Amino acid sequence: MAEIIRMPKMSDTMEEGVIASWLKKVGDEIQSGDILAEVDTDKATMELESYDDGVLLHIGIKDGESVPVNGIIAVIGEKGEDITEILKEAENNSLKKEEEDKEEVVEEIKEENKEEIVEKIKEEEVIEKVSSNGRIKASPLAKKLAQEKGINLKDIQGTGEGGRITKKDIESLSPDQSNIIKEEITLPKIVAEESFDEVPVSQMRKTISKRLAESKFTAPHFYLTMEINMDNCVEGRKRINESSPVKISFNDIILKACASALRKHPMVNSSLLDEKIRKNHHIHIGVAVAVDEGLLVPVIRFADNKTLSHISLEVKDLARKAKEKKLQPSDWEGNTFTISNLGMFGIEEFTAIINPNDSCILAIGGIKETPIIKNGEMVPGNMMKVTMSCDHRLVDGATGAAFLQTLKELLEDPIKILV
Repeated sequence: MAEIIRMPKMSDTMEEGVIASWLKKVGDEIQSGDILAEVDTDKATMELESYDDGVLLHIGIKDGESVPVNGIIAVIGEKGEDITEILKEAENNSLKKEEEDKEEVVEEIKEENKEEIVEKIKEEEVIEKVSSNGRIKASPLAKKLAQEKGINLKDIQGTGEGGRITKKDIESLSPDQSNIIKEEITLPKIVAEESFDEVPVSQMRKTISKRLAESKFTAPHFYLTMEINMDNCVEGRKRINESSPVKISFNDIILKACASALRKHPMVNSSLLDEKIRKNHHIHIGVAVAVDEGLLVPVIRFADNKTLSHISLEVKDLARKAKEKKLQPSDWEGNTFTISNLGMFGIEEFTAIINPNDSCILAIGGIKETPIIKNGEMVPGNMMKVTMSCDHRLVDGATGAAFLQTLKELLEDPIKILV
């Protein structure tokens, strides 16, 4: 009997997938385990595997088209099998569910926005009273007088019946008001043509928008900013790179320092799950990586147990996979804390939105040479600002401040990171 192939849920945040390319065509023999197509999800391009044997009888989605999770994309069965009825039944069931979902959404919208809709209707009624068919209501005498004085009737609030502009409205304008209106009328006109490009919103961008909006408006954010003297870190990095098998970046050092600080402040490494707080004993740090279509957050697992050279190699490898869209779910799931570094772009300070389900995210600015007071004298110093966004349901101000103090101690004396 023919089997319908539906779009699987390939990640925890996936709602729909785009068929990047079909690797099989209608009429091909299919074995269980064969790869049918490549699918663009919200985070990576993944392979769609067949779990059935038979012949590919039907392809319902073309290359480049999207389909929601559980949507029909293909049918596999015996050669020559009639699949009309099974497709019709499946499509009817899908349409029925879609209609039920729409009705449910409509009812929710009606209930939630009832007052807003009433207000909008009232507003439209007022507009209709003031202007009909796009024409301004004004008496003939008022129009003539406005024309003589060079006054634009669009800028006049009528006091007559139904908002009608009268001669009195024109005459009652103060000199200042008349001059402003005239000046607006006599401004030179700019001749230009509007133009734009429109591109479809990618699956990645849709997911970023949804998840970060949920985080921003669900988690009560507050922000803590601290300035850190990176003089010793700058010098220490030079010495480390003299003997390190791989180049160590400031981001690698900050990541390692965060992992060490999280061990001392477990609430900053916690997660809120419904009505429970999960205090994670493991430390998995997500690293925000910019790609063409948005932002991905691959995870460095057990970061506190890894050396700087190990962290450096792993970050570089995950960043490469992210840009090539080769990350797998195991690469981006399970973060307990996140860092986002824009220092390399010249950004001195910024705030970041917490990555679900973390309790905090650390925004890292650039290292800037700044005059500082040291031993009573003004000297140049390499200063860096970090801002931590905290979920107030889990982390209080004092808890967040204590974490940043520990991080500051580690970065200002980086030898402590290695012991």
